[in-house]
Formats: sequence, structure tokens, C-alpha cells
Amino acid sequence: MLLHTCCGPCTTYVNKWLCENGFDVKGYFYNPNIRPQAEYERRLLTMEHYAAAVGLKVAYEINDVQLIPKDCQNCYQVRLEKTAQFAKQQGIELFTTTLLISPYQNHVLIKDVGEKIAQDYGISFLYQDFSTGYSQSRQMSQAMKLFRQNYCGCTPRTSIKLVRGGKYVKVN
Repeated sequence: MLLHTCCGPCTTYVNKWLCENGFDVKGYFYNPNIRPQAEYERRLLTMEHYAAAVGLKVAYEINDVQLIPKDCQNCYQVRLEKTAQFAKQQGIELFTTTLLISPYQNHVLIKDVGEKIAQDYGISFLYQDFSTGYSQSRQMSQAMKLFRQNYCGCTPRTSIKLVRGGKYVKVN
């Protein structure tokens, strides 16, 4: 199983759940949407710290040029497609993403994009509503003293969070 990882804190619960459910997990960190560069570097270091602490093998796709997604769908598309390409190259037939831990992400859209990409690459996408473990992931990351961010990674003035109840709000 290849797990697209957006950050260390979101990986905590998802990795635990996957391992407890019999998956052999390898991580893949690819997040060119994260800005500013200092934020990207902080999240990268936090991911490396988490992976080392729990023994998770992670491939890091370090990006020099920051992606400026026009919307969430484009952002999901770019990151999940790169994950599927890497999975295919590595002979891994199944992938998912830590984005599914967040109750603020658009799960329907992530599922649709992931399944379409999986079909294009002849592999499978696992949709699991990991958001049921969101509060546990917060506790786990706090216990490990992992840096927790308060936005998805896109610049706050262009980012939009999906909140429960179908209402959209700007990230401050």
C-alpha cells in the first residue's frame, strides 16, 4: 500500500489504522502546493521526524517549483496522480491518501479523483473515511510533539476549507 502523506500529524492515525488492518504501508510525500517555502520545509521535517520515530519508510519527492493549484480538484489531481505514477513504478497496486483524515477536505472529490486516476494506471485506490480518527490523530501528534499546521498548505488567501454542513469558509 502506498500512502500519500500530506504531513506527519495526518499520517499518525492513518498509518496506524492501515497497519492494524493488515496493510504493508510505504509512505510517499509529495506536496508542491504547500506555501510559503518555510512552511513546506517545516512540514517536511515533521514528516521525517514522525517516519523515523515509527519506522515508516517514506519516499520523498522534493519539489523546487511550488504548484499553484487553481482549485482543490486540481490540487488533489496533481498529488494523487504523482502518487499513482510512483506506485505503478514501484509495483504497488494500491494507494490512498492522508488527506482523508481531515473533516475539512472534500471526501467525495478525493474519492472520485483517486478512483479515476487508479483506473487510468491500472491500480486501485482505497477510499476510507479516516476522519473518524481525526481527534485521535490530534492527540497522537500532540503526544509526539509534532508541528501541527492550521491550513491545507495553499496560501491562506486562496485556500478554502469545506466545513461540516456543506458550508465553505475562507482560511484565515
